[in-house]
Amino acid sequence: MKDKQIKIYLASPRGFCAGVDRAIEIVKKSLEKYGSPVYVRHEIVHNKHVVESLMKIGAIFVEELHEIKDKSRPVIFSAHGVPKSVPVQADHLKVDYIDATCPLVSKVHREAENLNKKGDHILLIGHRNHPEVIGTMGQIDDGGIDLIENVEDARNYRNKTSKELAYVTQTTLSVDDTREIIAELKKKFPKIKEPKKDDICYATTNRQSAVKKIANFCDMFFVIGSRNSSNSVRLVEVAKKSGCENSFLIHSESEIPFDKIDNCKTIGISSGASAPEILVEEFINNLKQKYHIKIENVEVIKEDVTFKIPGKLN
Repeated sequence: MKDKQIKIYLASPRGFCAGVDRAIEIVKKSLEKYGSPVYVRHEIVHNKHVVESLMKIGAIFVEELHEIKDKSRPVIFSAHGVPKSVPVQADHLKVDYIDATCPLVSKVHREAENLNKKGDHILLIGHRNHPEVIGTMGQIDDGGIDLIENVEDARNYRNKTSKELAYVTQTTLSVDDTREIIAELKKKFPKIKEPKKDDICYATTNRQSAVKKIANFCDMFFVIGSRNSSNSVRLVEVAKKSGCENSFLIHSESEIPFDKIDNCKTIGISSGASAPEILVEEFINNLKQKYHIKIENVEVIKEDVTFKIPGKLN
């Protein structure tokens, strides 16, 4: 099939966002400063390639703090954020910690706290059991925050408190899905308070916009990312809704579906915010082994956001 020509529409921006860059840098700087090992609570970002590369240089990943064997070593909290109980537990265990929570997730935490202090009952639009959602819900005492996962949840929600309602959202959701859920909440609760600024992060919005721009031109669409990466899974959904039903996630255990690609003239490629660019390059190189490839880079916006790392690591 090497004589077959395929045009690739390459979405830009794609891949690492500023929060992911910062989190990975925090692990590397911690290893430089404290030596090996350092512990990381939960995957620092949702990507197997990233996690394995950090393990090779001395990071040990745990799900809970009690798994830390050497309490004299520092622990890093992942980019997704943690409930308030986790730093308290770290203090109790006398474990030094470094917080790599994405600043945009921290912003949502502060919003939730401030709304709670003002006496509002909070609705969190997000996906159950995602670590970011667990972290955000864990900023508020039991019962002060309820989870809304979809339009049906919004439609069926009953405010069992006498408090006014306010909402915040997970940062990595589909922009369009969130809009529908918020519209339903506002229809049902016209006085519900909304964030001063949209909680969905700039990187999520930009990556979804880039996918929307090209999906309709593509016979197939591929998102490079992990199955447990919310923003990667959302990109696949966005591609499908934007006109390319044959959209797939390419994760660490995926086999490239060459039999389907054989029938394509155009394919789209993007990657989730926690997927390193090397995985995109590998995917394209695999295609080049079989086809004549022409690449068109489609950029919707230039990103120049950076986040500072904690001062204690400088």
